[in-house]
Amino acid sequence: MDNVTQQMPALTTLTEDEKMLQEAARDFAESAIKPKVHEMDEKAKLDPDLVQQFFDMGLMGIEIPESYSGGGGSFFMSIVAIEQISRVDASAGVFMDVQNTLVNNAFLNFGSDDIKERYLPQLATEKVGAYCLSEAGSGSDAFALKTSAKEEGDHYVLNGSKMWITNANEADIFLVFATVDRDAGYKGITAFIVERDFEGFSVSKKENKMGIRASSTCEILLEDCKVPKENVLGEVGKGYKVAMETLNEGRIGIGAQMIGIAQGALDATLEYTQEREQFGQAISDFQGVQFQLAKMATDIETARLLVYNAARMKENDDNFLKEAAMAKYHASEVAENVTSQAVDLFGGYGYVKEYPVEKYYRDAKIGKIYEGTSNMQLNTIAKLLLK
Repeated sequence: MDNVTQQMPALTTLTEDEKMLQEAARDFAESAIKPKVHEMDEKAKLDPDLVQQFFDMGLMGIEIPESYSGGGGSFFMSIVAIEQISRVDASAGVFMDVQNTLVNNAFLNFGSDDIKERYLPQLATEKVGAYCLSEAGSGSDAFALKTSAKEEGDHYVLNGSKMWITNANEADIFLVFATVDRDAGYKGITAFIVERDFEGFSVSKKENKMGIRASSTCEILLEDCKVPKENVLGEVGKGYKVAMETLNEGRIGIGAQMIGIAQGALDATLEYTQEREQFGQAISDFQGVQFQLAKMATDIETARLLVYNAARMKENDDNFLKEAAMAKYHASEVAENVTSQAVDLFGGYGYVKEYPVEKYYRDAKIGKIYEGTSNMQLNTIAKLLLK
């Protein structure tokens, strides 16, 4: 019976390495990012100095092995760091999220030894990556993409455009999905590694967004862009597998971003409601306000448990597809609801930019849209329940 009663750690119990990274990310966010948040939001631009600081902190290559100059950490460590950065600024959070959960993981899971040797050290120490799947006519229906890749000698020629590309302005390495055979449907899709200085590649219009404004979201153009054959990631015609397996992991990253946003909004609201006085007392003394704060905290914790559970399952090589979809769906709902409640509790002050919660509210909305809308998450969950 001793084995039966053996204690298992709680989902929120972190290892020493996880705690160290959590604290380092939190301190970095508070000291380096927080003073620049308002200006970056107003200018709709990530401070260039922060980009190098992210690399210096080891936050851009958390899972990349030490043999490739990375941190040699775990997927869960990436999730913990994304949460802490997003608690201060969601734009900075998604900057490192895309690098770690989408780009780096794609290279780690599908890259040949040659590709890993050429690109992982760069991604760990100096170069930002971007993930290029969506197009103007293929959002939720991602595999309806039109970007083409034609084989010519020792290279492929890519033509088309991509929309909504996060980190496009800062990136030097782009993971681009194109079809080598449109008649083959999704089985023609192939993943290509494109460098910014490749002939025929350019970054075009930057979107003027409601939230995560400091995160660059741009269109990219491929006009007879020549890509060497050795820059195919994975197998030709198997790009759909690269895309789907990577996005499954990315959903957990977005979940982490959302609980960070929600926690940041709650932290600000707890401080404000204890300072703001009405009718001769702090508004936090009113039971009605206390109940709202309690519900916000409870909702955040439920979302955190879903995100952490999905991350642990991924690390254990369990089937985590349903749990990842649940984590992203619920965390996005919670972030939107909690940030809205925060604005309400701030009253008129919550509606002006001198106070932080209006930005948390604007930033939260994207969680229900990118890397698979909430309806797409529900569709995935339902299919897995009914199979």
